[in-house]
Amino acid sequence: MNKRLKEIQARKLEIRTALTDNKDLNLDEIQTELRNLETEEIELRSRADIANKINAGEIDAGEIEKPNQKENRNVDKFESMEYRNLFMNHVVRGEKIPAEYRSTTTADASTIIPTTILNKIIDKLTASGMILPLITRTSYKGGVSIPNSSVKPVAVWVGEGKGSDKQKKTTGSIVFAYHKLRCAVAISFEMDNVSLSAFEATVINNITEAMVIGVEQAIVSGTGEGQPTGILATTPNEDQLISIAKIDYKTLVSIEAALPIEYETGAVYCMTKKTFAEFDGMTDSNGQPIAKVNYGIAGKSERSLLGRPVILCNYLPSYSAANAGQAFAFIFKFDDYILNTNYEIGIKKYEDYETDDQVTKAIMLADGKVVDNGSLVVLKKPDAKPTA
Repeated sequence: MNKRLKEIQARKLEIRTALTDNKDLNLDEIQTELRNLETEEIELRSRADIANKINAGEIDAGEIEKPNQKENRNVDKFESMEYRNLFMNHVVRGEKIPAEYRSTTTADASTIIPTTILNKIIDKLTASGMILPLITRTSYKGGVSIPNSSVKPVAVWVGEGKGSDKQKKTTGSIVFAYHKLRCAVAISFEMDNVSLSAFEATVINNITEAMVIGVEQAIVSGTGEGQPTGILATTPNEDQLISIAKIDYKTLVSIEAALPIEYETGAVYCMTKKTFAEFDGMTDSNGQPIAKVNYGIAGKSERSLLGRPVILCNYLPSYSAANAGQAFAFIFKFDDYILNTNYEIGIKKYEDYETDDQVTKAIMLADGKVVDNGSLVVLKKPDAKPTA
């Protein structure tokens, strides 16, 4: 042990000399080596101290505790700089990650994304997109039934000395499953010498963009089979599925009339930019924009219809591109949609032998569904006329 301790001290002196001589060095590699040397030196000194105490009869050899065991109990190993460098080398250079860092509950993932990267991904998922900030997010355990009430009690006026009927509150339940969202990010062979900060930024941006699109697409039009159940997969209440043969002011008023008054607050339109342009381009008999006589060609269009905000997205067809019977827009109160997410994102790496790219696939577990369809008004193209 003493020999190795001397070697460690000698190597530290070499590194210090190299730094003071202003040589062209890879600082990330130097920091990693110093950290490893420091860890090894602490462990060797702890072992030597334990051995000296055994020789002096101060402790029983059967009661020896592994050095640093207590100190490391509350440390997040996936947040350490050591693991972040191991993770980068695994993805970019194919180096194997030690067994103690490969523990995960997701069978399809061999490696855990470092905690620092994971936190940044969640932050961007929250701030990105037009739909994700509007919905309700939970983290219930998969398979657990969550009660939801279908009837609210009603207060009644009663005479003096009289009571009222006891009302039973009927409840149903919602059960969330776990559906897997997967995205693959290819890192070209030329990125072999990429720095740690640039590598993490690249992974974050690629995974964030893919995850946002995948999640929001499922929220709007997910089938519920192997993915969350989307808003459009939910059956609207009677008289809240409207066929739109022509976009004009009268049609717009009829859409508003279909929305129950109790859902007025918070309900918004959701449609493509092209569809909104058709509503926004409505004109009167004189060719003037509806209710915008002084609008002018330089006027700025506000994204609202009859005072109701419009959320734009690309997860629907436009009115002109929609097929017969296909939904192209809807009104909905987005906080009545719950996205239940397990944010334990893991990754697995493989090589594409056709392009030599190092492909990293990321996995996210989530489910979602509408918990109250009262605010849902779906706009669709008229059904096709039967042929004679």
